[in-house]
Formats: sequence, structure tokens, C-alpha cells
Amino acid sequence: MLRARASTDLRSAVCPHRDRDRSDAATPGDEGSAALEFILVGLVLLVPLVYLIVALGSIQGQSLGVETGARQLARTIAESPDAVTADARGARVLDAIVAEYGLDPAAVDVSIDCDRSAPECPAPGALLPVTVRTSVPLPLVPAVLGLDQLARVPVEAASVQRVSRFWGTAP
Repeated sequence: MLRARASTDLRSAVCPHRDRDRSDAATPGDEGSAALEFILVGLVLLVPLVYLIVALGSIQGQSLGVETGARQLARTIAESPDAVTADARGARVLDAIVAEYGLDPAAVDVSIDCDRSAPECPAPGALLPVTVRTSVPLPLVPAVLGLDQLARVPVEAASVQRVSRFWGTAP
């Protein structure tokens, strides 16, 4: 094949080792391995990263549910006129929060602390602390040998509200 320029022939004649260096640099076993290495390293780094994002998203969603549950339960109980109404409203609020945020109803624990010096719980004008606890299962953990019970992250939230001064009085 005839070359378009004579200068290309001169370069190879002046520097005969240039073509030889190019052919020696790539060994026959390395051809095409860059794409394979990129895919392998990409998967090794990408799969744990995606799992971490999914796990943190699940934990964050559950923690938002627990925090909302504690705040709304404290508000509902503190604004109720009596204990019977507070129990009924609190149960409805808790059911709504469990359904909305996808909490495990069996794993949700609610504790309401009252002032020990007051004769009734809650007392008008007293502070009412409400704590909601649950545990979040990590995604894709199998239920083999109890691993699903071990791979849980505890989540807890607390809220304090002042009880209405009209607590216990008829509306």
C-alpha cells in the first residue's frame, strides 16, 4: 500500500525502535482486561454501597416513624380531657403511626412516665414524657439461625408535653 506522505516512512526509518516498543508494551494476555476489571471492581464497590443506602433509608424511615409517634402520642394524651379518652385516642394515633410508617406492631414499645408526686397520672399541668422504642431489621438478612433477630437496629424517641390544666374536668 502506498503512503500518502513520505514523512511517515522517514520517521520509521529514522527511529526503528518506535514500532518495536509499541508491540512489546501490550502482551497478548492483557488485551480486553480493562473492561473486565472495571466491571468487577465496580460491582465489588457498588453492591455494598447500594446495600448501605437501602439499610440507612430503612433505619431513617423507621426512626422518623418512632419520633412522630412519640410526639403525637404525647400531644394526644396531654390534650385529652380524661384517661378513658386519652387511651382511646392514643390507641388510634399509635395504630395510624404504625400503619403510616410500616412499623412492626409487635416490636413497638410505648412507655409513659408520670410525675411520682402527683396522686393521679397524668396530673393537670404536669409534664408527660412519652418514649417509643422499636427495632429495625436490616434488609436481606435471612431468617436462618436467628440472624434476622440479631441484625436489628434499636430506634428510640422521646417527647415531653405539658398536660392540659383542664385534665379530668368535664368539657
